[in-house]
Amino acid sequence: MNALSRRIASNFFALTLTLTALTLSTSALASEVDRLAERLQVGGQPMPVASIRDTPIDGIYQVRLETGEAFYSDVEGQYFLVGDLYENSGQGLVNLTEQSRNDERAARLAGVADADRVIFRDTTESRVEIVVFTDTTCPYCRQFHDEVPDLNAMGIEVHYLAFPRTGMNGEGARQLQQIWCADNRSEAMTSVKREEAFSGTVDCDNPVEAQYHLGMEVGVKGTPAIVLPDGRMVPGYVPAERLAAMLGLDG
Repeated sequence: MNALSRRIASNFFALTLTLTALTLSTSALASEVDRLAERLQVGGQPMPVASIRDTPIDGIYQVRLETGEAFYSDVEGQYFLVGDLYENSGQGLVNLTEQSRNDERAARLAGVADADRVIFRDTTESRVEIVVFTDTTCPYCRQFHDEVPDLNAMGIEVHYLAFPRTGMNGEGARQLQQIWCADNRSEAMTSVKREEAFSGTVDCDNPVEAQYHLGMEVGVKGTPAIVLPDGRMVPGYVPAERLAAMLGLDG
C-alpha cells in the first residue's frame, strides 16, 4: 500500500469513528429524552409533553407542554426551573428560550395552509409576509386593517388568522366564522372591520376554533398579534411605517 492509499485508509477510519461516536451520542440523547418523557409527572399524573429539547447545559432539557408552557428539567424529572435561559455571549446576553420559542412559533404557523388564511396582497412584488391574529371586535385590529393597503404597497403581505379574544362563544367568534365561510373572505373581513352591514352563515367547515387554540399555544394574549417571518411576535397595533422598519424594509 503506497503513502496515498495509507492516508486515504487512515482518513476513512477516522471518519468512521467520528460517525460512530455521533450515532452513539445521538442514540444516548434520544434514550435520555425518552426516559425523561416517561418520568415527567406531577402528583402521580403524567404531564402533557409536546416536545423535549437538549440545551447547552449538560443534563438540562427544555420541556414544552401541549398547552404551550415551557420549563427546564433535569434528566430525572425531579427538579424544574421556570424562566428564560440566557447565553452570556460576546455580543451580550442572548435569550435562548425566546429564540427557541420563535423557531417553534414560525414552524407552527408555516403549517397553516394558505387556504385557511385570509390574505391581503396587491400587484406589488411581495417582499415579505406577516401573520396577524385578529378579532373583528378589536378596535386596534380595525385600526391596523386600515393600514393594510399601505403595507401591501410596500410589498408586505398580510396573512390573517382568527383569534376571537373573548372565546368561541362571543360575538367576535361568530363574525370570524362568517368571514371564513364567505365566498370572498377578504371583502368580508374589510366589511366587518368597517362595521358595515354584513350577513353570512357560520354553517361551514371553518378553522376559526382551531386557529384560536393555535394562537393560545403560540403565546397570543390579545389582538392584533403580529408574527414576523422569524417567529418573533409583536403584540398590539404597530403603524405601517414602523412595522416596515422592523422588517428591515425602507418603505
